[in-house]
Amino acid sequence: MDLPRPDPGLPHLADVAPSVLSALGGPEFDRRIPLRDGLAGACVLLVDGLGADLLDAHAADAPVLAGLRGQSLSVGFPSTTAAGLAAVGTGCRSGEHGMVGYSFRLGDSGVVNALQWRRHPGGEDLRDVQLPEQVQPLPTVFERAAASGFAVTVASNAQFAGTGLTRAVLRGGRFVGVHGLGDLAATIQHAVARGGFCYGYHGDLDLIGHLHGPGSVAWRLQLRQVDRLVESIVEGLPPGTLLAVVADHGMVAVGEDDRVDVDTTPELLDGVHAIGGEARARHVYAVDGAAGDVLAAWREVLGRRAWVVSRDEAIAAGWFGDRVTDRVADRIGDVVAAGRDSTALVRRTAEPVESGLVGHHGSLTTAEQRVPLLLAYG
Repeated sequence: MDLPRPDPGLPHLADVAPSVLSALGGPEFDRRIPLRDGLAGACVLLVDGLGADLLDAHAADAPVLAGLRGQSLSVGFPSTTAAGLAAVGTGCRSGEHGMVGYSFRLGDSGVVNALQWRRHPGGEDLRDVQLPEQVQPLPTVFERAAASGFAVTVASNAQFAGTGLTRAVLRGGRFVGVHGLGDLAATIQHAVARGGFCYGYHGDLDLIGHLHGPGSVAWRLQLRQVDRLVESIVEGLPPGTLLAVVADHGMVAVGEDDRVDVDTTPELLDGVHAIGGEARARHVYAVDGAAGDVLAAWREVLGRRAWVVSRDEAIAAGWFGDRVTDRVADRIGDVVAAGRDSTALVRRTAEPVESGLVGHHGSLTTAEQRVPLLLAYG
């Protein structure tokens, strides 16, 4: 099988924060992305869902972002928010940080939703059972930066304070909960002006893309708001500072004919103990002794609509990075299925809300894998 592999010519999303901290004067951080030396303050702003292909196709709606367009980054597999935020927060790929999907198997707790930190689908809060600091035990970039003397600020939606994912991959900085675009812009400006390192997050573009589709009128109008947000921050950058805008993934639009309902396809359920991931990137956990049969069945049913591989094949292809630790390997499905073109492997019974979305991501297509790196210096 001809499998897609990470593009070795592109820097990874995980390289951004360490490179910025190196440019700020942190000698213990690796600089894998060229940046100006001697920065006086910097922010990495992650715009959820801002794929490079989408920005290029709609540059007229985002003249500020388009004007900053430079190189692209690879986000790795799966191309989803939990993995992308973890890449920024830890400086590692998914095979090391362990956030291997929107949902994945986590020991005795079964399949866990990484964004909600609950049993999936629709179970109880697991923050006291699966401690986020133990699920992702690597020191975050923010913890390392704070230990080196940097003033570290994490500016994100107020509702994300103390969530499992925040504790797992964004811990270590002073969390500032924001309530709108102006609040986010002002918080970033203040943190950078004080000479610190800031991580900022904006998630509405991804939400609108899921609901209405990437490139829809609603999505384009939201992109214009993001463009104004970045313009506002850039206008207030003091001399010698940096704003680096990145994203966690791109997105593809999924039509009704693109959807395969796993829950109503018996051949895809035979021998299956549990299913995780999301519609474009599925983890399939087989009952004992059935992994080979499950792999064969998923390949037969899906054909060329998805890349369907065993856990070992996915690891060997580098989907989860160059290194997959023993701690993480068990979270990966016995079978991994990544949608090709615009195929979505939905679960209308188990995941009714997610199954009805227009925009999806998670797989290995260029539209989902490549995100822009936009650099603005004060």
